[in-house]
Amino acid sequence: MKRLLLGCLLSGALAQFALAALPEGVSAPDFKAEASLAGKAFSYSLKEALNKGPVVVYFYPSAYTGGCNIQAHEFSLNQEKFSAVGASVIGVSLDSIDRLNDFSADANYCAGKVAVASDADGKIAKSYELTVRDAAPGKKDTRGIEINHGFAERTTFIITPDGKIAATLTGLAPAANVAKSLDIVQHIADAKKSENW
Repeated sequence: MKRLLLGCLLSGALAQFALAALPEGVSAPDFKAEASLAGKAFSYSLKEALNKGPVVVYFYPSAYTGGCNIQAHEFSLNQEKFSAVGASVIGVSLDSIDRLNDFSADANYCAGKVAVASDADGKIAKSYELTVRDAAPGKKDTRGIEINHGFAERTTFIITPDGKIAATLTGLAPAANVAKSLDIVQHIADAKKSENW
């Protein structure tokens, strides 16, 4: 009985946590940020990216941590499939641009295929109504380096070229998150093709 009660309380807390993110149908906040691709910093603009097609904006807690490593790797493995339907992907975390330069070039993770943006002060995450937690003292990444930044909750937004949020994904395992994102952008591409016939 205690386990059932604890499970209900925990699932209610997680549902509340997930409900904080901006929902489908609303306008996505525009943002510009310093980002990195293949180890090179550049200025990223969501508005400019949307001019080319749908954008998958995925917020993740930290580079070089378990689930984030898996998610970045899965996005890199599927990057060509996203490109094939006209979609681009940008990861956003509170990591510094120096950490992201390493992460974006790392063959085991972003592999030079997925751009990642630095939201060092958490303003972008907060504009998407995500919870941002303070740094956890003594927490180290998978390389053994202390993580000295805060964490945004893992949430993915699929944004259509008109700037609207087509989907908000929370509560999925990293690999499932990538697969669901790809499925959604493929549906967006199929719907666009149908409209043009």
